[in-house]
Amino acid sequence: MAGRGSEHWAPVKLAALPQDLVPPHLPRLCFVTTLLASYPGAAARAMLSLGQRGDPQRDGLPSSQALSGPRMNQFLPPGNGPHPATPPRTVWDVRDVTPGGPETRQPRARWPRRLKTAILGFRATCPSVSTIYFLFILLVVSTIFHCHHRLALVPAPWAYSGRVVLLPGPLPSGGLFTITAKGRLGNQMGEYAALYALAKMNGRPAFIPAEMHSTLAPIFRISLPVLHGSTAGRIPWQNYHLNDWMEERYRHIPGEYVRLTGYPCSWTFYHHLRDEILREFTLHDHVREDAQKFLRGLQAKGAPRATFVGVHVRRGDYVSIMPRVWKGVVADRGYLCQALAWFRARHRSLVFVVTSDDMAWCRQNIDASRGDVVFAGNGLQGSPARDFALLTQCNHSVITVGTFGIWAAYLVGGDTVYLANFTLPGSPFRWIFKPQAAFLPQWVGIAADLGRARENSRP
Repeated sequence: MAGRGSEHWAPVKLAALPQDLVPPHLPRLCFVTTLLASYPGAAARAMLSLGQRGDPQRDGLPSSQALSGPRMNQFLPPGNGPHPATPPRTVWDVRDVTPGGPETRQPRARWPRRLKTAILGFRATCPSVSTIYFLFILLVVSTIFHCHHRLALVPAPWAYSGRVVLLPGPLPSGGLFTITAKGRLGNQMGEYAALYALAKMNGRPAFIPAEMHSTLAPIFRISLPVLHGSTAGRIPWQNYHLNDWMEERYRHIPGEYVRLTGYPCSWTFYHHLRDEILREFTLHDHVREDAQKFLRGLQAKGAPRATFVGVHVRRGDYVSIMPRVWKGVVADRGYLCQALAWFRARHRSLVFVVTSDDMAWCRQNIDASRGDVVFAGNGLQGSPARDFALLTQCNHSVITVGTFGIWAAYLVGGDTVYLANFTLPGSPFRWIFKPQAAFLPQWVGIAADLGRARENSRP
């Protein structure tokens, strides 16, 4: 049979066709016809000339690139048969194994097409934007939780980094002291100072709970290390209750791992270590500078050599707790008038800086007509830390009730006027509070008006 050009068809021996190439459900003759139509030229002949061993040099097998042409081409119309095959070569031609060689008749794919294919594939397999956003949020939340668990706390970015026990480790062989963190700023300052003094007095290392560190570290340069919660949970603690004042038995506290409890707030615990306590409660530079900036602003307004007196008026929950629970009173208008008069009689160029948790009451009940009274924060209630820092930067103090004012006056170290005798003789508050242990001997007390307390105590 003649074909185009000088090429001729070679006879095909069906016996030489490998049995594994013929589908079992297709007759051998039909398969040969299909193969010739689908793989014209050298490809079909090479496949049909495979012997039992399939030796490429003997059978003239073309390269794999040559066999990668389009499969199952449509049958050509009658009279247009498949392309004649070229005579088999006895050796491999380098062009047959070269990608894009003459046998393939297919140009190499260009890189823009490959890039487009890669992009389409990525878009087909890429998760949705909402899924990526959800996974990102999950990663952030899990990271924050992990860091919080490892560090036991996440202080403010500008907080002083105290020594923190990150992971459970060997416990000190000689035992240690810690204390429960109760109350707000003033209470926790008293607990910290009592722990500091009693641990040193008993020759034990002191560790504070993470809750106390998160309250005090953003304001003060405290140095006691933090006890991690997982470590504290496996220590066989022995609780030891403290009164509000120092007792002789506290110098020899029994037990190896002692956890102090109570609300100790008395100079009798730590006054012999006053310099160290003042160093522990040193304000951070930025906290002190914020308070100093406020006072410098007052000096620029007409009081260049002013003597500042910090006035703290505690009301809040004490307004209801004192008469109902403790049978006492809080500071009233009369006490504040006497306290300011005491300083006016002894100092010149005074400026009273008032802070409170009830600034509206203060503006209505403190006489500011003399021009020497300033309400901090434009008369609005500020943050406890900012108010405390402002009080400690003054020269003298006027306090009412509560440990907040007591600690501010203790750190200032100047003249202090305090509210005295603010409970009735039979008040249960006197069982847990000793005025002589709370107020320094040199401080000046002005007795409260107990008339309202007596009226509330009547049946």
